[in-house]
Amino acid sequence: MDSHSKLETMKLNNCELTEKSCSVLATVLSSKTILKEMNLNNSRLLNSGVKEICEGLKNPVCELKILKLSDCSITEEGYKALASALRSNPSHLIELDLTGNDPGQSGVKQLSDLLQDTNCQLKTIR
Repeated sequence: MDSHSKLETMKLNNCELTEKSCSVLATVLSSKTILKEMNLNNSRLLNSGVKEICEGLKNPVCELKILKLSDCSITEEGYKALASALRSNPSHLIELDLTGNDPGQSGVKQLSDLLQDTNCQLKTIR
């Protein structure tokens, strides 16, 4: 994306995104943009897609504040990748929606541990 882009919100819910499209989204997150919200609800990203997006979240230039990933078929592996990305770059993310996914005990623990991190900016997790 162009650094002069005025796009602040990206809604791609119900889009059946592939791992390759998630890689492109990671590139967007790694670019200097003013993108603040990304809605990928109901997109069956799976863990592989979430891992791609996490590559963008790890980038220090990522200023995303809201990430919506409800009903994206994410399991423990994806939760682990998200927690790791947000730990490596405490970013600006303040809201994370993971409703309707299957974190398992390990995924819940990963997010719980993340919230204990004093650098974590998250205010809302669903």
